[in-house]
Amino acid sequence: MRIVTQSRYGGPDVLEIRDVPRPVPKENEILVRVEAFSVTLADCAFRKADPFITRFFNGLLRPKNLVLGDDIGGVVEAVGSAVTRFAVGDAIFGSVGSSLGGAADYVCLAEDAAVVRRPDGLDAGQGAGLSYGYLTAMPFMRDEGQVKPGDHVLINGAAGSVGAVALQLARHFGAEVTAVCSARHADLMRALGADHVIDRNEADFTTARDAYDVIFDAVGKSSFGRCRAALKPGGIYLTTVPSLAIIWHMLTKRAPGRRGRLATTGLRPVSAKRADLAVLAELVEAGAVRAVTDRRFPLTEVVEAHRYVETERKAGDVVVEMAW
Repeated sequence: MRIVTQSRYGGPDVLEIRDVPRPVPKENEILVRVEAFSVTLADCAFRKADPFITRFFNGLLRPKNLVLGDDIGGVVEAVGSAVTRFAVGDAIFGSVGSSLGGAADYVCLAEDAAVVRRPDGLDAGQGAGLSYGYLTAMPFMRDEGQVKPGDHVLINGAAGSVGAVALQLARHFGAEVTAVCSARHADLMRALGADHVIDRNEADFTTARDAYDVIFDAVGKSSFGRCRAALKPGGIYLTTVPSLAIIWHMLTKRAPGRRGRLATTGLRPVSAKRADLAVLAELVEAGAVRAVTDRRFPLTEVVEAHRYVETERKAGDVVVEMAW
């Protein structure tokens, strides 16, 4: 079977497609025929080991994971003798986990992995893209931000994989939402439910005062120090990117009642991710959340997919399809 792998850290050109033997599921595992996997800025960060902190998860000197890829959409090809949760032919989507392995024709997963059946109308590529964005956005919106009706939520990077889902979740929770993005994505943001759209190239949202209950920096381009005056008293700044500068601001630049938080959503228990994916399936079926897919690449163009994601010009998700 084909896999996407790398033997060293670096730019997109370090990625290789190799052939390896197809895995055989253990008694408590399922064998998934991967139809699509997502490519995100997080994947790019781990590929090039930037920020450096990624090396603590993926190997200090060289990548420790043979196969790349986390979030996938596919079909159950075979099941182990002890598996009861899935059956052959089930269409699934979700997260492979920290050991990765989704960028391959096949992957073996534990029966209790963070994958669930795909709802009708959600194809494999859409599922792969939504899995990443949702598993990141939901803990920030629901748990850290505790978004509720009447809140005013600003999302910086609202057109990205995480931001587009966060926008929809904030609206689902009853908040008034301001989206910060490039002007070319303004219509999409309104279609997803944004009440206000700020062109990131024309206006600086951090100049507002006491305006937002929650500021979610989905792309890590700002800081608590820059955003704190824009927060209402008791407001919270949330970020996905673990930079030392942002952490330092959170620890030292305090304002009365205003808080800053960094959450490592990828380190949550598998059971929590699986439960959240089940909720996502319900939200998709109810029409509360929809996938936003920017581009689909064939496996042979996985290097180009990484290059495109790193331009940071996409709207929503980028996926690689296995072309069965």
